[in-house]
Amino acid sequence: MGESFCASTDVATNYATNGAWVRLGLANRITIARIFFVPVIVFLLLVRYDFWSFTINHRTTTGSEVIAALVFIIAASTDGIDGYIARKSKTITNFGKFLDPLADKLLISAVLISLVEMQRLSAWVTIIIISREFAVTGLRLVAAAEGTVIAASKLAKWKTFSQIVAMVALILNNFPFSYVKVPFDSIMVYLMVVLTVLSGVDYFIKNRGAIDARS
Repeated sequence: MGESFCASTDVATNYATNGAWVRLGLANRITIARIFFVPVIVFLLLVRYDFWSFTINHRTTTGSEVIAALVFIIAASTDGIDGYIARKSKTITNFGKFLDPLADKLLISAVLISLVEMQRLSAWVTIIIISREFAVTGLRLVAAAEGTVIAASKLAKWKTFSQIVAMVALILNNFPFSYVKVPFDSIMVYLMVVLTVLSGVDYFIKNRGAIDARS
């Protein structure tokens, strides 16, 4: 009887766990997967095990960095996928609304900080970008308290795209542009900073009414 009770308990526990996982929905499961990608990318970037590398014009790219770039691209691409699935299947949840921007910020912040540690990105760039993200998140919370939802602007979408391209270029140490000695990574960093600042200012100008309402 004791064994039967234990077996029943295990079945009930498994059912509850699996049931909760299923109820999350595909979109939320993809978002959670994006969060789990973060430590994988950080490990690949910061734990040095150069099983393979190549050097072009005095700039070395390792095999672990190539893998990290691929994983980062996959993780970043899930941002649009989970949102599309949630809208298409009409499974937008409060949990998803909370988790999606959190996953984005964890991914971007982790890679930026890793790049600073690798000495491929200046700390001031990371400070500006992370500060902007916190500021806009605060603005969204204030607007939400007033019943207003702030949608992502076109400028913000270009900002996100520039961040992804810049970070991939930095992870790969400017490969393949180092072949032709074009500082593509530096160009994208400056473009990323400009779009980050402009999109942040744009959010506050267009939604200053939410701030005035709370003051």
